[in-house]
Amino acid sequence: MENITWREKFGYWFDNIMAKGPLATITLLFLASVGFISIIGVLVTAFGFAPIGEDDKPQGLADVIWGNLMRTLDSGTMGGDTGWGFRFFMLIVTLGGVFLVASLIGIISSAFDSKIEELKKGRSRVLESDHTLILGWNEQVFGILGEICLANESRTRPAIVVMSETDKSEMEETIRERVQNGKTRIICRNGNPMDLNDLELGNFNAARSIIILAPTDTTDPDSNIIKTTLALTNHPKRHNKPFHIVAEIQHSDNLEAAKLVGKDEAHFVLAKELISRITVQTCRQSGLSVVYTELLDFGGDEIYFSPVADLAGKTYFEAQMAFAKCTIMGFSRAGQIHLNPLPSAMLEATDELIVIAEDDSLIARSPAPSQIATDALATAQESPPKPEKTLILGYNTSLETIIDELDEYVAAGSQTLIIADIPTPDLHSPKNQNLMFRKGDPANRAVLEGLQPYDYDHIIALASDLIPAQAADAKTLITLLHLRDIAEKRGQDLNIVSEMLDARNRELAEVTKADDFIVSDKLISLMLSQISENKQLSEVFRYLFSNDGCEIYLRPADLYIQQGKTVDYYTVLEAAKRRNETAIGYRIAKHAHDSSQSYGVKVNPNKAEKMMFAPEDRIIVLAEE
Repeated sequence: MENITWREKFGYWFDNIMAKGPLATITLLFLASVGFISIIGVLVTAFGFAPIGEDDKPQGLADVIWGNLMRTLDSGTMGGDTGWGFRFFMLIVTLGGVFLVASLIGIISSAFDSKIEELKKGRSRVLESDHTLILGWNEQVFGILGEICLANESRTRPAIVVMSETDKSEMEETIRERVQNGKTRIICRNGNPMDLNDLELGNFNAARSIIILAPTDTTDPDSNIIKTTLALTNHPKRHNKPFHIVAEIQHSDNLEAAKLVGKDEAHFVLAKELISRITVQTCRQSGLSVVYTELLDFGGDEIYFSPVADLAGKTYFEAQMAFAKCTIMGFSRAGQIHLNPLPSAMLEATDELIVIAEDDSLIARSPAPSQIATDALATAQESPPKPEKTLILGYNTSLETIIDELDEYVAAGSQTLIIADIPTPDLHSPKNQNLMFRKGDPANRAVLEGLQPYDYDHIIALASDLIPAQAADAKTLITLLHLRDIAEKRGQDLNIVSEMLDARNRELAEVTKADDFIVSDKLISLMLSQISENKQLSEVFRYLFSNDGCEIYLRPADLYIQQGKTVDYYTVLEAAKRRNETAIGYRIAKHAHDSSQSYGVKVNPNKAEKMMFAPEDRIIVLAEE
């Protein structure tokens, strides 16, 4: 066996000590300092160089060692020493202190600084409870934070914890710039949401709800969502109570796998299908996006669940008429959602009413009206559907879904023209539409004028997901400006629905006077926020945003109320009842482009207020198509 020298043994031992971290280094230097000071003290005492004390006798070993310690900490202490022997040893002590004790202090200071830096990285476990935990980081986080902060205004010491692999300082700085948090504390932590150990940093077991956001730096965000859900539901340290998890899934093909992982503990929002469906519904009904935003955000009227109480045994329509300042849109029975049931449907004591109200504290009964102005009810009928022409400007990966959704609504023989600056996409032929594609730049004025956009019933301007969000919104804005100018020169109105990627660009885009703006990330943020606060809303939204069953429509007011008649909203409820519909609001056409008037949309109006509808006004109803 090769001989190992004492120098190698010492070096190996020293390396192992250093590898144990700052505490081991501090301990070693402290012991070395104490040993060095003690040895010098013994030598000074043994050679008789100890100074004379107050009792005119040489100092003892303890006093000498104490004096040595003072000299290591303060080199000026040796200024009054006498005797060359004593001075020599004190010089050695002082020089030793410069190296040993100064090194000890430096290492302690460095260890302290390192600990501060570690804490700044957000690697400590949060001790909050009943908080909202957001796992991941993307553009939607700001909308979610803003909405949950609004929802938390009635809570005591509310908190939101955000954990992602983004730098903690960067998250905190950006949140301060873009989110008004009110009384809610927002706490950031740095960690991987798919890592079992990192999940504990967010105290997930104590969270009221958990929102999982898809990363933006991957081509397969759904896999990250599913893995994070799996890490939560199968965590070895999880509690036995069910979690309340909300997440976004991009592709419907991944939904089944996500449900297998999340079981009854997770609610998933199909982002692309949802935005495509809203885009199609809105292009055919101006103002619908404003209605959806009003129902989804926490700033105005919201959807609540309220006990039936003394309305048990009453009909659904009687329940509608029993509230003046909130709107009934259905009921929940044994976990099943019933939106716009038959007016004659009987309520049971265990049911819950689904109510639109400004706040749950305002859900209060009021006397029913003494009479309804039935002489003001209209008898007009809707015209039968006819083929429509739709112009789609731009391309993104949701195009095929949009075409499929549109095919569910348009009559046979309809035409759809797609203009995009890409090679011809591979699209299947829809059943009710004659689909055409033409390559061209939708932001080019000559291209737009050649299309004669005023000949189309609906125009959809899509935001590209092949370029950065700001660049895509800029191209959309240019397209809208050209369309507005073309419309003004022709003296015609164009029915335009535009998709925006960044909510901050909507205010800028309003100068184009487009009918509706679909802000994709904002709508998804609103829905995730609402479901995180109330899991029952997941089923309500599933019904509202599907193309089967009950949906929201903005229908001509003259189908319900005769023109020139002044009525209250109780009368509108009666008119909607006769069509087996539920009226939830109205839209005044003259305010369609006025943001201060909510673009003319009023959801949950006071039913006692009198109103007269103009020819272009709309009644907002829940109805079967």
